[in-house]
Amino acid sequence: MTSSTTTGTAPTTDRAPQQERIGLWLIGARGSVATTAAVGLHAIASGAAPSNGCATATPAFEDVPLAGFDAIVIGGHDVSSTPLLEKAMGLAAGGMFPTSVVAEVADRLDATDGEIRRSFGVEGGSQQDEIDRQAADIVEFRERHALARVVVIDVASTEVLPQDRPEFHDLAALRAALARPGETVLPPSSISALAAVTAGSPYVCFTPSTALALPALEEWAAEAGIPIAGQDGKTGETLLRSVLAPMFTARGMRVLSWAGANLLGGGDGQTLADPEAVRSKLVSKNRGLRSLLGDEVVTPLHIDNVPDLGDVKTAWDHVHAEGFLGSRITVQTIWSAYDSALAAPLILDLARLMSLADAAGVKGPVAELGFFFKDPWGSDVHGFAEQTAELVAWSARTGAAVVQRSLVAGGAIRHG
Repeated sequence: MTSSTTTGTAPTTDRAPQQERIGLWLIGARGSVATTAAVGLHAIASGAAPSNGCATATPAFEDVPLAGFDAIVIGGHDVSSTPLLEKAMGLAAGGMFPTSVVAEVADRLDATDGEIRRSFGVEGGSQQDEIDRQAADIVEFRERHALARVVVIDVASTEVLPQDRPEFHDLAALRAALARPGETVLPPSSISALAAVTAGSPYVCFTPSTALALPALEEWAAEAGIPIAGQDGKTGETLLRSVLAPMFTARGMRVLSWAGANLLGGGDGQTLADPEAVRSKLVSKNRGLRSLLGDEVVTPLHIDNVPDLGDVKTAWDHVHAEGFLGSRITVQTIWSAYDSALAAPLILDLARLMSLADAAGVKGPVAELGFFFKDPWGSDVHGFAEQTAELVAWSARTGAAVVQRSLVAGGAIRHG
């Protein structure tokens, strides 16, 4: 995907900077990441917890006109009917966060639960019908809460990548196929992404699933003129790799191999036990490393489902490098954390930043949000320090554009 124009074109009236509340619509809204994000948002907004882990809550963003945590309303789609409070209590029992925090925000979680709609629950019809139904849910949510905009973020389970089809490369043919009843052309992630596009909502893919990463869908999204960002959230092992790999390069060390093993349980462990589902994740995790070190580096990587680990993910890396006069260098790292607790604050960051982008009239892939992703749309930058600098500069620049447009329109901006 090509990168966006940061300053964007002049926004239309329905994209004028506003300080009303914004919406966060989560695909997979009853899953571990979404539930943790909801608990965290409500806890931060109510003062029950600090904003640790949220990049946008650091001093680098204090002058950027971002929506306040207390100005974000959560809704979403899911195929599950498990109550959000029940899911949160289960995660707390597993150690994800304190049970006391869940108790503090129980009423807010119940309110959020009422904003979650069932997806893919209607038999018959066409895939276009499902796109329209999901889009209508997003629009109804936005209008009922009088939200300035709704940012849609996919945090659903990783899905199997589809086999290539001619329709993936021809937008007219794709639209015709989607309209035919009973024909399955696109995977669920792409249907949900198109619902966001149809609703005119900024869209983020936090998974390695297909989503908008098909030529015809990129064209469709471009027609809509919305900001989009992805793909596959960078939360643990890949984050550490993006910090360490540039160090070897900068010091002139030759990395010969970088082997990795991931152990995890929970829903992600079950999903990634499927060889087809794990394929996209493995490709995404290795792409950044090869970009930083070159294709000649040997990068074996495997992911194993270990059910008793629950939601804790452990990543082990072994780096073999060659230094001065061929001397051997070995580095081993172990990263162990609750993966959903690493991802959840990034979801809140992305909601705030994509709302900012939309208010500024940014369209297309927001390359500067590559800071959050393993496989960033519109960018070949993978080094974490460089990504951080790009994000901070973009946020300041885009925030200034929003403030300027607000002043021209005679509006008021509240920093949050």
